[in-house]
Amino acid sequence: MTTIAFLGIGLMGRPMASRLAQAGFSVRAWNRTLAKAEAVRAAGALPVAGLLDAVRGVQVVISMLEAGEVVGEVIAAALPALAPETQWIDMSSTRQDEALAFHATLSAHGCRFIDAPVSGGVGGAQAGTLAIMVGGEAAQFDQMAKLLAVMGTPHYLGRVGSGQVAKLCNQLIVGATLNVVAEALLLAQAAGADPAAVRAAISGGFAGSRILDVHGQRMLDRDFLPGGQVKSQLKDLRNVLAAAENVGLHLPVAELVTQRYASIETQLPTADHSAALLALEMLNPGIRLGEGADQLPRALP
Repeated sequence: MTTIAFLGIGLMGRPMASRLAQAGFSVRAWNRTLAKAEAVRAAGALPVAGLLDAVRGVQVVISMLEAGEVVGEVIAAALPALAPETQWIDMSSTRQDEALAFHATLSAHGCRFIDAPVSGGVGGAQAGTLAIMVGGEAAQFDQMAKLLAVMGTPHYLGRVGSGQVAKLCNQLIVGATLNVVAEALLLAQAAGADPAAVRAAISGGFAGSRILDVHGQRMLDRDFLPGGQVKSQLKDLRNVLAAAENVGLHLPVAELVTQRYASIETQLPTADHSAALLALEMLNPGIRLGEGADQLPRALP
């Protein structure tokens, strides 16, 4: 039986680790806050307090952590307990250059690495329908494909770092579309049309999208409980701009969308990224979508 150390039991990590345990894998769950790891015990995973105890003797390590800096710290701390040939799968969202650095560090220790960031949100993690974007050696992808398929649909994209490039492209489209949907619905409201009816009417045309379906409804309901968080969306967009700078690209829309999320970074870091609507309403005092109360996270970090 493959033993997996799953590192990072957050909004996404919890359902992902749970699905692996329910599929019959032996899963050790580690989180810096042990209480979060305890949340997957009922699914059959074993919460482990110490990082070294979590990774010692396993065949596969999966990291689902907040950012590349954290992934790097955890890899460095875990190295003394990793057996040669251990497969590390980083499913966090990081930069391409960070993925390359993780690969170099682990390879120097005799371990293997693939980057496999995901898209689909908490709902996709719960349903096992995530899009999984994988960069690394093809042979490693083939060996891990069935394991990854428990959590969603894995797509092989090429050399190490390619998964993170695909995730950045995904997040650029998501972040930009969220802002455009917010603008469209607020325009409908301000111009006297029923925004819910407008959304329904255009959903079947070329403007139809998963963002319009899911997050358009969230905006109408004023439901900003996370899902994907503002701080995570903003981190990804900043990584998009860093990647563009590295290859000499100017992406004006990406720059504008990043500015919009940055405007609510301090007030609403843990709100769902559909809170792009709130940033837009701040630019337009007195115009508000719908009449319901805002549903927001109770406490900020």
